Amino acid sequence: MSQAPVPPPVPPGVIGHNRSNLTPHYAIFPPIGIMDSFLPGLERCILRFMTSPRMGAHFAEAMVIVAPGGGTMEPIDDGLQHFLYVLSGELEVGLGKKKRSLVPGAYAFAPEGTKLSFSNKGDAEARALWVKKPYAALKGVNPPKPKFAHRDDAPRQDVNGRYRYFLLGTPGEMAFDFEMNVMGFGTGTHFHCVETHIMEHGLYMLTGQGLQLLGRDWHEIWEGDFIWMGPYVPQQFYATGWAPAEYLLYKDVNRDVEF
Repeated sequence: MSQAPVPPPVPPGVIGHNRSNLTPHYAIFPPIGIMDSFLPGLERCILRFMTSPRMGAHFAEAMVIVAPGGGTMEPIDDGLQHFLYVLSGELEVGLGKKKRSLVPGAYAFAPEGTKLSFSNKGDAEARALWVKKPYAALKGVNPPKPKFAHRDDAPRQDVNGRYRYFLLGTPGEMAFDFEMNVMGFGTGTHFHCVETHIMEHGLYMLTGQGLQLLGRDWHEIWEGDFIWMGPYVPQQFYATGWAPAEYLLYKDVNRDVEF
């Protein structure tokens, strides 16, 4: 009788070296500790939720891993806004009746009321970041429209060795209640101050590494890490390593406080 495979040895200090951290004001989740989820309506898909309202966030963000032949079984029509950013592989994404094949760096936005579908018709696994949230409508302002695009075609802003790609929404574009940006930092560059925001943030490290200030504590982060930052938490990023650091950033914008 064959024996069950023996798991690899656990390195000494693995518990003490864990970098995961959850506080009422922020969270840091390295990818190794995020467990798999399987959802109805998604075939041959793994989801790894990095934040959700259960944690106190007002949005949800997950990594979706789509095996060849996998995807949505029916278009998603749940009344939420959806944003997909492809990290690897290729996904065919549908927004209503329009479909596009998205490669790494490409993204799709489905506003409230637009059906979303995606499928992997290739031979390799595809990975994407998936953000979703309810829409906060504004009286007299038309909601945003569906969008397919690639980061290389997005508006770019360069400031003192840092850069930003405006993927979804630009400052003052009131139709959007959240923005998605790619933030880039040359080695040794950083923000000019310790920032405090009314906005909450979802940060996914795309490349490189750096030091992230959250509250009064510095944390080393690198590719694949996720950070949730609640409103007003003091924050700062300092790029380290030998290559530029980039992260995909969610933040809620353009809406007044609620009482």
